[in-house]
Amino acid sequence: MTTTTLAVLVPLLPFLGAAAGLLLGRTAPGFVRPLAVLPTLAALVLAALVAVRQGGGQPIETHTELTPTGSVPIELALYIDGFAALVAVLVAFVATCVQIYSTGYLRDDPRYPSYAALVSLFTSAMLVVVYSGDLMVLLVGWEVMGICSYFLVGHYWETPEARAASLKAFLVTKLGDVPFLIGLFALATDAGSFRITRVLGAVASGGIDHPTLIALLLLAGVAGKSAQFPLHTWLPDAMAGPTPVSALIHAATMVAAGVYFVARLLPLFEASQAAMVVLAVMAAVTMAGSGLAALAQDDIKRVLAYSTIGQLGYMTGALAVGDRGAAVFHLLSHGAFKALLFLAAGVIIHAAGTNSLAAMSRMSHLRDRVPDAYWTMTVALLALAAIPPFSGFFSKESVLGAAEHAATGHTDQAPGAAGWIVLVAGLLTALLTAAYAARLWLLAFRGRGAEAPDHGRQPLTMTVVLWVLAVPSLAFGGLAYRSLPGWFDGRDLTPTLLTSILGTGLALVGGLLAYGAWQRTSALAARIPTGAVAAHPEDGAGLVEAEAIASHEPVYGNIAYAPDAADPGRLLLGPLYRHAAVGFHLDAVYAALFVRPVQAGASLVRFLDSEVVDTYVRGAAALPRLLGAAVRRAQTGNVQTYVSALLAGTVVLAVAALLVATGA
Repeated sequence: MTTTTLAVLVPLLPFLGAAAGLLLGRTAPGFVRPLAVLPTLAALVLAALVAVRQGGGQPIETHTELTPTGSVPIELALYIDGFAALVAVLVAFVATCVQIYSTGYLRDDPRYPSYAALVSLFTSAMLVVVYSGDLMVLLVGWEVMGICSYFLVGHYWETPEARAASLKAFLVTKLGDVPFLIGLFALATDAGSFRITRVLGAVASGGIDHPTLIALLLLAGVAGKSAQFPLHTWLPDAMAGPTPVSALIHAATMVAAGVYFVARLLPLFEASQAAMVVLAVMAAVTMAGSGLAALAQDDIKRVLAYSTIGQLGYMTGALAVGDRGAAVFHLLSHGAFKALLFLAAGVIIHAAGTNSLAAMSRMSHLRDRVPDAYWTMTVALLALAAIPPFSGFFSKESVLGAAEHAATGHTDQAPGAAGWIVLVAGLLTALLTAAYAARLWLLAFRGRGAEAPDHGRQPLTMTVVLWVLAVPSLAFGGLAYRSLPGWFDGRDLTPTLLTSILGTGLALVGGLLAYGAWQRTSALAARIPTGAVAAHPEDGAGLVEAEAIASHEPVYGNIAYAPDAADPGRLLLGPLYRHAAVGFHLDAVYAALFVRPVQAGASLVRFLDSEVVDTYVRGAAALPRLLGAAVRRAQTGNVQTYVSALLAGTVVLAVAALLVATGA
């Protein structure tokens, strides 16, 4: 079988699995789980074969015209270079893990058949994005992922949080997709084709007339899809969906699509220094802001959501300094440990007996109850914090090293300003990432919250997947940083000494600060007597005893405990805590700028429709009705009346004719 045929089957198999799952979900429920797992597993095997055959060498390319358009042609094209082949393996690998894990996590869910089919369709759409050689076909996968995320985030539609989150995810990403679509059309018009190779050829020859405008339009869609500032607000709310969906969205699909798109068309963005600086600023604000927000979240999945936003900021930062190899390296590394983090959090949530959310302030004795989640999540958090030799260290350092090279003028692909912006923000984010990773670990596994009922041992399918993902989270970076350059642009991905020392040192400082703050707050919280609650002064510098504890607060013997009392994030952030906890009020800003004006406009339109338009419609209907009533009165059924009217009409016409003749 040719490599092209194998590549076509990679996205096709999950699509067929999704279609079969939807058709047989009700009539043959016993086939649902095999149809969820086996096509995705087969796609993983085929994607691995495609990657082996491609081998980082010449791109695999084929195309055929999809339909005559009369102007810019749309082609069904494949373009698989080294990094596309590896990203496809990541997508299929994470999707397979998620499908296997979901068979245990959602084993009692009545809507599991539709869920599994949507996950397969989601996977197929992302694989279309990865393998596509035509921008319009890529756009199809891009939009299918958007609608899949809408349905999957709203899986628990009975809850208002899930309904609101799914709608928000759809609308915010569509807000970015509108300029994205305009940018695609403008790009294809300048290049004369939607084919990616021809577009890149036009960029290289200077055939793109407005590279800055096109790049900025495309960045709007990238910001929405990859949850970058200022269109990132949908991602934390999307945690209302099932936890395996969160793992899929955050690790391998949806948010990875924007980063992949920029990496694919990086020469276009490099053609505009202004666009590269905008990309760098977007990455820097995203990294730092998400790190601060993660330190103030209580729900474990929201912490991980902000962590994803920050790690995507690293990837866009690498692209902003012109190094797509470092960006895709971090994308691959992040995919493994982020999937592990979410799926381990799912084990914790499953153990707590809830659907999708788990407040860390309520957790207690989880180390002994879920040992598999404890050990694997520890590995993933160390990778997230970029502690050597875990995989996150090597990929994050490749980003910081690329930023250092750009800042010191060792590359011509990006302006020095972009390098400095990404480098400073990346180092600050290294400190914040380690701090919130340590805080999560301490609150989740060494917390003093109310212990939830024990719901028994977790399904084997869930725990096995955790250990499978732990292997690349630990070893991928160390094994890959020497071999991956040949699959990308050939740039060295070896960590540089200066950024390694600075990044690791700041990570250790962040972890130690979180541990010290946790020790202090825990000690102070333990001294609060029964009947009192820990209150936090506005400056966040300490804890004091205050008023009577609310009845819902957990009590340990003679010790009362308030959830915020042992939160090191409050102590570390001080007065910034309450602002970071709500995402720095960006949702409130959007509500004031967009939501309320749109609602006011809708109210005005409704008023005009009901009070003005309907009045004219009712008036227009009344006149014929009155005329009809008058005519109806003339229909008496009396023949003499009709003859009299006919004679009278004849006389009137005769007189009129006589007057006209006389006048003439």
